[in-house]
Amino acid sequence: MEIISRGAYLDKLIAFKDKKVIKVITGIRRCGKSTLMEIYRNWLLKNGVDETQIVSINFEDYDYYDLRKPDKLYSFVKERLINGAMTYIFLDEIQHVENFSDVVDSLYIKQGTDIYITGSNAYMLSSEIATLLSGRYVEIPMLPLSFKEYVSCQEDRRDLSRLYSDYISSSSFPYTVYIEGKAEIVDYLMGVYNTVVVKDVMSRGKIKDVMMLESVVRFAADNIGNVCSTKRMADVMSADGRKIDQKTVERYLSALCEAFVLYQVKRYNVRGKQLLKTLEKYYFVDMGLRRVLLGERSFNVGRILENVVYLEFLHRQKKVYIGKMDNLEIDFVVSDIHGIAYYQVAATVRDTGTLEREIAPLRAIKDNYPKYILTLDDDPDADYDGIRRTNVLRWLLG
Repeated sequence: MEIISRGAYLDKLIAFKDKKVIKVITGIRRCGKSTLMEIYRNWLLKNGVDETQIVSINFEDYDYYDLRKPDKLYSFVKERLINGAMTYIFLDEIQHVENFSDVVDSLYIKQGTDIYITGSNAYMLSSEIATLLSGRYVEIPMLPLSFKEYVSCQEDRRDLSRLYSDYISSSSFPYTVYIEGKAEIVDYLMGVYNTVVVKDVMSRGKIKDVMMLESVVRFAADNIGNVCSTKRMADVMSADGRKIDQKTVERYLSALCEAFVLYQVKRYNVRGKQLLKTLEKYYFVDMGLRRVLLGERSFNVGRILENVVYLEFLHRQKKVYIGKMDNLEIDFVVSDIHGIAYYQVAATVRDTGTLEREIAPLRAIKDNYPKYILTLDDDPDADYDGIRRTNVLRWLLG
């Protein structure tokens, strides 16, 4: 089975090679973290690193079960450190190790160690990594396949519209590329979902009511791209016979974000240049998994496209917010070290009224940062007084 290249993530690991920071790769289960470690190890071997300089342990492999004890793990790795040369230490699914931070910190302070760890459990959320690893780390958050990565592993790459349809209806989880048949993909995705819900969300969040948790998951998945009020969410669910209070909804949503099932996006007041504390949005990690949970009724072209664009910004390592400009909404306010850009996302703007509605919030912004409209319309790019319209599928490949 040919390994799918994850070039952007590999480049980031290479950039941090031999740097005195612990590299922590996080992300939902089965998004490709272990494979990325394998790709990087192969890169090291091809670029002058000897096999004896690499110590690699996957704690989901029963062969290493005894090494889940911190003292045994420490002794095992310490015996394999190379004097006078760098030793590259790969610890995959580290959350299985008791008090793993003590071991990692002890190895970190030794000369000639370069440490890489992964974790998909909610125990590896950013706030706790910061506490456990004492600021000695860099986090590399990982997602399932981007559209560009998905296209790269297809034999026929000419029909982008068909490939996009497959991408959002099948899945972006890497292994699904190798599975033939919709029923088999559904079975695989449900296996991933059940593992995440039981092992990551319920156990970590001490949640006992699996039926209520699944109701929250489905509600959030069905409302991607909609402004979310947790009070309204609790009221709607209670009215439907699933009695739940606002604080429980907030706790469940937080647990789902920590397990990388959902992503919360805050609202940003463009005029006031400040974050707003309420009415955020949520996006889902994978459109194929969302479709499995909700069925065909969930197929809203515009909201799915908006979700895909949001995930692409994360792939490109951008900070993303929902924009508010007076009474108007900007789909995305995106920032990085180069500045800010504004984006509207629509399935089509061929109708004049729709085009004007999408342009209006961007025209209301008087600064000189770039402004874009991304659409599925397969038309030549256009410019409306500095607001650039472009085909989103070409943009996703850019």
